[in-house]
Amino acid sequence: MSPVDIAIVGGGPAGLCAAIAASRLGAKVALIDDNERLGGQLVKQTHKFFGSKQHYCGTRGMDIATLLEQELRALPAAVMTGTSVVALYQEQAQHPGVPGPPPNPRTLAPQNPFRGLLALADRERFTKLRFRCLIVATGAAENGVLFENNDLPGVYGAGAVQTLMNVYGVRPGRRVLMVGSGNIGLIVSYQLIQAGIEVKAVVEALPRIGGYHVHAAKLARLGVPILTSHTVTRALGREEVDAAVICQVGRDFKPLTRTARRLQVDTICLAVGLTPLAELLWQAGCRMVYVPELGGHVAWHNSFMQTSLGHVYLAGDVSGIEEASTAMLEGRIAGAHAATQMLGPSPTAEQVIAEAQAELCAVRRGPFGDKAACGKAKLAECAARLDS
Repeated sequence: MSPVDIAIVGGGPAGLCAAIAASRLGAKVALIDDNERLGGQLVKQTHKFFGSKQHYCGTRGMDIATLLEQELRALPAAVMTGTSVVALYQEQAQHPGVPGPPPNPRTLAPQNPFRGLLALADRERFTKLRFRCLIVATGAAENGVLFENNDLPGVYGAGAVQTLMNVYGVRPGRRVLMVGSGNIGLIVSYQLIQAGIEVKAVVEALPRIGGYHVHAAKLARLGVPILTSHTVTRALGREEVDAAVICQVGRDFKPLTRTARRLQVDTICLAVGLTPLAELLWQAGCRMVYVPELGGHVAWHNSFMQTSLGHVYLAGDVSGIEEASTAMLEGRIAGAHAATQMLGPSPTAEQVIAEAQAELCAVRRGPFGDKAACGKAKLAECAARLDS
């Protein structure tokens, strides 16, 4: 297919917003996603969003996905669904070096040569796509938990359960143990109950609930016990999950076996965090750093979502695990800044970037933004150390 200014990998909230921002500014954009439907995690989210009007307050996640897709398809951007990126080739030798301070969009000049090539595959063909800038918005993968028989059928990630119920209308089981009390664990527990499934308990290894208390209060009103300082130690069953063993944990998070008890469940749902899907960034040769507060290894990036390779950007959970609202803001920043590389600076692009950066700062000053803010600060410290 014909070359593009900006190739965007991932059609979730970050990728969609990046494509919309860049296309509106006049860049030639291609958005690639391996799912048949755009929206990423949004398509399975039936709950209404919190926050401000700009963050789609009061709108369900699946409806936000529809709105963003409609907005993108009204623009002259190429959209490739059901398409996987199987390889990335750099057309010039890349040497990341020491990350410098964030560049000023006013000083950026248009870059002419194509910088890389993506190998793409769908169900029918293999194609190549040349690009000048690349935005990686590949999201994150669900974490697992080590316990006996955790490979039995009936042990799911929370995202998989949401997909079964909210996308395909399939109940994963009849009686569920939820492991993890973050927002995902609490929200999916409530959605399970809405689907007529009994949630026997929510267990959380930490001594406190991890998600918004408004979500926990819904479960409490329905009589679902939320057991902090508890974990799952064993799944019981021969062919599939028949029961689960849970117990308390001590201050060192080691199981207190004397407190073990059995719950009669046929499904164990794991909502224990996410890890950025950064394989493409590793392959690109970006400088990678380990930041626990962001979910693991992430590509170093500045406030414009630009990595140590100036033509490669990232946005959303692949840059650090946060909420969908921050993913959309990061997508706007990455898309607008990449467009300035292609087309030169513009007041409109600068306004998009400045407004999104201000909103990001406001979100991270909130009660649940401390962790991400700390992680992003560590990235800045990392650059300062390397520079010295």
